[in-house]
Amino acid sequence: MFSQLTVKKNLFVIVLALVLVALLGACTPAATQPAAAPAGDQSGGITVVGKGEALGRPDQAKVQIGVDTFAETVGEATGENEATIAALLAALEAEGIAATDIQTSNYGIWAEQRYGDNGPEGIVGYRVTNQVTVTIRDIEKVGMVIAAATEAGANNVHGVSFSVADPDALEAEARAEAIADAHARAASLADLNDVELGEVVAVSEVIGRPITPEGFGGARMVGADAEASISPGELTYTVEVQVTFTLR
Repeated sequence: MFSQLTVKKNLFVIVLALVLVALLGACTPAATQPAAAPAGDQSGGITVVGKGEALGRPDQAKVQIGVDTFAETVGEATGENEATIAALLAALEAEGIAATDIQTSNYGIWAEQRYGDNGPEGIVGYRVTNQVTVTIRDIEKVGMVIAAATEAGANNVHGVSFSVADPDALEAEARAEAIADAHARAASLADLNDVELGEVVAVSEVIGRPITPEGFGGARMVGADAEASISPGELTYTVEVQVTFTLR
C-alpha cells in the first residue's frame, strides 16, 4: 500500500512539472522574434510650408437675374412670368449673351395666404419666381447687361461675382512664389539652428487648400433705366506648398 501511494505521488509531481514547463514556454518570446522598430523613427530634415499669391483683374462675371410675379390664379402668375422671362432672354441675346451662358438656377410657385387674428383666412394669390444665372464674358458689358435685363422686366438682380476665365498663368505665378517662399523659410530655419540646408526630397501642394481666387468687386443699381455701377476689382490667387529638405 505504501508503494502504491509513493508511485501516485511521484506521478503527480511529474505531471505538475510538465504543466509548469509548458506554461513557461508559452510565456517566453521566441529568441528569433525580431524586435519592433521604434515608432515614428524618421531621418532628420526641415519641412516648411510656403505661400504664394498672384493678383489678376477679372475678365468675366456671373449674375443672378430673376423675375417674380404675383396674380390671383396660378395660370395668370405663370403666364405673366413666362412672358417676362421670354422678354428677358431676348434682351440678353441682343446684348450678345449666348444661350449656353444662361442657366435656370431657381424656379418656384407657391400660394400666399391672408392671415387674420385667428390664423390663415384663405389664399389671396400665387407667386411665381424664375431665376437664371448669366455668365457675362465681356467684363465691360456687365452694367449694360443688367440694365437691359431690368428694362425687359427683371425685378430681382443679385449675386454679382467675378472670375478669370483662364487662371492657369496666375496659378503658376502663385505656385512659383510659394516655392520661393518655402526655400526662404527653410534657409532661415537652417541658419537659426546652425545647420546646412540640403536637397529637396519632397514637394506637395497643401491638401485641403484648393487654389481659389479671393476678393470680389461689387454692383450697385442706379435706376431701372440706368446702367448699374460695376467695380470688378482684383482677384488674389493663393497657393500653399509643403517642401521637405535634407540637412548636410
